[in-house]
Amino acid sequence: MLLRVVNPNTTASMTALIERSARAVAGPGTTIAAVTSAMGPASIESHYDEALAVPGILTALRSKADGYVLACFGDPGLDAAREVASGPVVGIAEAAMHAATMVGRGFSVVTTLDRSKGRTWDLAARYVAPGACKGVYACDIPVLELESDPAVLKRVVDLGRVALERDGSDVIVLGCAGMADLCAAVSSELGVPVIDGVAAAVAMTEALVRLGASTSARGEYAPPPPKAYTGLLEGFSRGEP
Repeated sequence: MLLRVVNPNTTASMTALIERSARAVAGPGTTIAAVTSAMGPASIESHYDEALAVPGILTALRSKADGYVLACFGDPGLDAAREVASGPVVGIAEAAMHAATMVGRGFSVVTTLDRSKGRTWDLAARYVAPGACKGVYACDIPVLELESDPAVLKRVVDLGRVALERDGSDVIVLGCAGMADLCAAVSSELGVPVIDGVAAAVAMTEALVRLGASTSARGEYAPPPPKAYTGLLEGFSRGEP
């Protein structure tokens, strides 16, 4: 089984971190191919960044695989990806939130910047039952500083403790692919399950492939109709209109 794990930003060092997390949980016989987006922002920290990351994601999906993981917690372009990918596509926020509801009655998310909290709440409203997500907290460390800032682990642990006490949560979800390597340490400090979305998405994508369940080609996720695109997007045209 080949899983293509797409880092929607253009920072190769983050792709390497994501790849390590993915390979650590991949089952026997699963090959992980981690991909850095060929175009787009260096990190995704705004709606503008997210919108401009989608062409790079769709380009990465042109390479065939049995399944795909979108390794950004905003799940950018997830619906579009499902329309064109050759196998099932799972977003890391989607996977992490679903997994959290299976090991606790409620979860809290610790993410990066304060401005991303609204997007996290939007995704929780889409993915899980009302009340399952009990809180969202921002460590206010930019995505590209997660690897180098020595305060990251302490900040995430401290916010996790606040969340467990204030929200009454049973589980902590890490709200950025760049936090993937913190999962075990945070869980050890807090004594509760901590979900890394990269690992959760890999496991869920593997399960879908083994079930033989790919995205339905009927209705909303059917392939996009043939259409011409112009300008910088000319290469995304599909067939004859």
